[in-house]
Amino acid sequence: MIFRSQLEDLKIPEVPLTPFILERAERFGEKLALVDAQTGRAITYAQFARDVRRAAAGLARRGLRARDVLAIYSPNLPEYAVAFHAVSLLGGIVTTVNPLYTVEEVAPQLKDSEAKYLLTSPQLFNRAAAAASETEVREIFVFDEDEKTAASFSSLLESDATDIPAPEIDVHEDLVALLYSSGTTGLPKGVMLTHYNIVANILQSGAMRIIGTEDTQVCFLPFFHCYGLNAIMNLGLYVGATTLTMARFDMEQFLKTVCDYKVTHAPLVPPIVLALTKQQVVDDYDLSCLKTIFSGAAPLGADVSRACVERIACRIRQGYGMTETSPVVTVTPFEDEKAKLGSVGVCVPNTECKIVDTETGRELGCDEKGELCFRGPQVMKGYLNRPEATSSTIDSDGWLHTGDVGYADTEGNFFIVDRVKELIKYKGFQVAPAELEAVLLTHHAISEAAVIPKPDEEAGEVPKAFIVLRSPATAEEISAFVAERVAPHKRIREIEFIETIPKTQSGKILRRVLVQRERGN
Repeated sequence: MIFRSQLEDLKIPEVPLTPFILERAERFGEKLALVDAQTGRAITYAQFARDVRRAAAGLARRGLRARDVLAIYSPNLPEYAVAFHAVSLLGGIVTTVNPLYTVEEVAPQLKDSEAKYLLTSPQLFNRAAAAASETEVREIFVFDEDEKTAASFSSLLESDATDIPAPEIDVHEDLVALLYSSGTTGLPKGVMLTHYNIVANILQSGAMRIIGTEDTQVCFLPFFHCYGLNAIMNLGLYVGATTLTMARFDMEQFLKTVCDYKVTHAPLVPPIVLALTKQQVVDDYDLSCLKTIFSGAAPLGADVSRACVERIACRIRQGYGMTETSPVVTVTPFEDEKAKLGSVGVCVPNTECKIVDTETGRELGCDEKGELCFRGPQVMKGYLNRPEATSSTIDSDGWLHTGDVGYADTEGNFFIVDRVKELIKYKGFQVAPAELEAVLLTHHAISEAAVIPKPDEEAGEVPKAFIVLRSPATAEEISAFVAERVAPHKRIREIEFIETIPKTQSGKILRRVLVQRERGN
């Protein structure tokens, strides 16, 4: 059975992303587009359009050409959007890098993406420079006025905005974003998103009325993540909303921002929704301005949704997607009477879904659990330089296999119940077991290691490691060893020492056996 959107299909224009966004931006003039929630530094829509063109001219003078890759390694700030669209306007490609990444994590992405330019923040400059030292990066820019360490991003804005090359862009083939995801399994891979992918998903999300022109939204969800980049930043720019940027999440700062700026729309992830239902500090703030909470990146249960609605007195909507789908494929209907708590929504326009048996591949019907597969204009071009990974994720008929297990009811509402894939979802962030296992195996005392997700009320899931030792070592020593080499969300939260790691005859780790063992404890 094929499930489709309840809305009519949209006509997706075959236009490059940034001219599409700028045409909209110029309509909103002096309305605030982007605001730094901590400092109050603001960019109007008119200024945004002007700065994008100036930054593009500045980058062109520095040698950036169509299909060149620029990496952005920075926390959220208003200029992030300017930089992204400046590169896009030139026909270049942006690869976004998690600002929590260590040198050892940044360098492989710079190499794999073949980045020629790197834009970072002052506090990350030393780490960025170290990571770039053995790559093809030609120049590093910094979101700062400091000329001592590298060229400042602001210096690019001094360029003549009329002096911009006009690249020929094939919207179906040329990439605009190269985001790294572990996909359904394995180590991070470059997800190739075209101009058409991104434009299509902005329009699809817009049709679901996720956010409107009159809204003010707060964004602490990182722009390096597809949720933050397209479903919040780009969607907000398209509809003419005001987006408040936060470099990181802090509950009191978040609550203060909602009150001070009269935030009406809050894109969140389930652990934050859970915190809003439980933390006492929430009662100290008047959140009556908040009309909608939109939850994504992981499923949100009906009980938590209901508790949050009762406490905050606003509506909750959910969406589902993945980096490989730009990212949105389902959204809770706008009409309250059609929404179901605990559901991740219905298909967005121009999108088909089928649910297949995880063992046989047979198509299933309503209320039958299986792997969700999607097809639509937002589905990625593929994984960079990984044709086998691409073909194992997108089949010959164009269906993207998500690795998520769920079902749809008779009204087309989807529910996520499990995952075929082995990724760990820590507070909405993907953590690849294979990546952590590779780090663990570099420790002199470890002979074998396997990592699995362990359910956690606050984080959703945390990484737990099963370790076979070759020489004495403590769990604390090993945890600290890993923490020095990975971003905070990837840290091992629990370690269990065992005699042997279960494997197949070919040597593949049987993580399911360990998961079953964990559930039996």
